[in-house]
Amino acid sequence: MLLSRCFLFGKRSSLYYGCNQQSVAAASNNARPAIKPLKNHVVLVTGGARGVGRGISMILGEAGATVYVTGRPKNLSSKKPTLDDTVNEITSKGGKAIAVFCDHSKDEEVKELFKKIAKDENNRLDVLVNNAFSGAQAVGENAGKKFYECDPSFWDEINNVGLRNAYICSVLASRMMVPRRKGLIINISSAAGIRYFFNVPYGVGKAAIDRMSADMAHELKDSNVAVVSLWPGTVKTEQSYDWLQSGKLSQLTQLPQAQIARMIKDGETPEFVGRAVLCLTCDDRVIRKTGCILLTADLCNEYLFIDNDGRIPSHMRSVSSALDFFGFRTAAKLVPRFLRIPATFLHLSSNKFYKL
Repeated sequence: MLLSRCFLFGKRSSLYYGCNQQSVAAASNNARPAIKPLKNHVVLVTGGARGVGRGISMILGEAGATVYVTGRPKNLSSKKPTLDDTVNEITSKGGKAIAVFCDHSKDEEVKELFKKIAKDENNRLDVLVNNAFSGAQAVGENAGKKFYECDPSFWDEINNVGLRNAYICSVLASRMMVPRRKGLIINISSAAGIRYFFNVPYGVGKAAIDRMSADMAHELKDSNVAVVSLWPGTVKTEQSYDWLQSGKLSQLTQLPQAQIARMIKDGETPEFVGRAVLCLTCDDRVIRKTGCILLTADLCNEYLFIDNDGRIPSHMRSVSSALDFFGFRTAAKLVPRFLRIPATFLHLSSNKFYKL
């Protein structure tokens, strides 16, 4: 099945998407790729020590890219894996990764990060993945509270690194990409940008990232630099499992524990998100997607890659997944998995105009 997917993807992408078969094989194959489609590419993944950032860094590193991975020093990080763990694992698998300890809430450290890349890589940066987020602890500590019950500094804890830093990194990355007339900026976001999720600052931050991607794309398109928002589905991160076991996710989402456990079980791995990023990076016509919100599950259908265990995770727009989510499990089993809710419906379910 895996080989047939790689072959089909190779034929399809070479005809329509500008990716060659070597790139496709690396993106689709879960084994370590013998061919390095991203050789000589320079990538920066912010917040890459664990979770989604780690998955992206691992996949791009194995594909041959020189990956700069940022995170906090070990003495400031209480969780595993650490930044050094991630970089060492990439290196052990034949990749090239550089750990850069960076506090993304401090502008000067961010500027030094880009100075280092410019100096070491001859002003080259092919891909920026804005993934850094330092608000998880604050989200957990304020679970169940209304926005007015939280200290106003809660906004900064959520959005200083998640949103403001993404803007700063995009500014500095664009200054390297525009002169070369080539580049890709991927902002990791989520459906919280269109529907209430967790709390007010979190949702506002995600909506702003999506708007930022669209407006930056407008200004950068003439320079052949693409900017997209990438929405993973439910991801099997270390944080997700911690919050599941502690009951925090149930408190945050107001959903039964069993339902959340099922969502995570049917969800995607960080490496699945990494394959979506790899396919975008390998796509010579990615500029056609600039300014858009992209779902990892939709990219899976387009580029035909799979997850670590050989399966396709649940799809946010799947009718059967939606039925299962709302408790109609029997009906969900009767609906074909390929039946999708139109993306336009997601857009229309967002902000509302008053009906006169």
